Amino acid sequence: MAQRVVVTLSDDMDGGEAAETVAFGLDGKMYEIDLNAANAKKLRKALAPYLAAGRKQSSRAAAGRSPSMETYTHTSLAPDPAAVRAWAQSNKMEVPARGRIPKRVYEAFRAAS
Repeated sequence: MAQRVVVTLSDDMDGGEAAETVAFGLDGKMYEIDLNAANAKKLRKALAPYLAAGRKQSSRAAAGRSPSMETYTHTSLAPDPAAVRAWAQSNKMEVPARGRIPKRVYEAFRAAS
């Protein structure tokens, strides 16, 4: 038996059906709000003067991290640890069979890609 899951977004302001999820940041914190087209337009219009006068930050600066503090975590964007471990072993690099893979191994893997 197959199942079908339907996700319906509700507008966080008026409770109606939402058209999109809008992400924004303030005071170092990120927020998401589900809005219909009219409410999304109102939010963007309200923020427009502040966005025009403000400066964009890089994602690292926005997160309060410097490049030297970068860590590697397994996400959909990060390379698969099993693939990195196999690549390192095939390139005669020391890598533990289990546990955390050293940053230098990830850096070498990315440089080789």
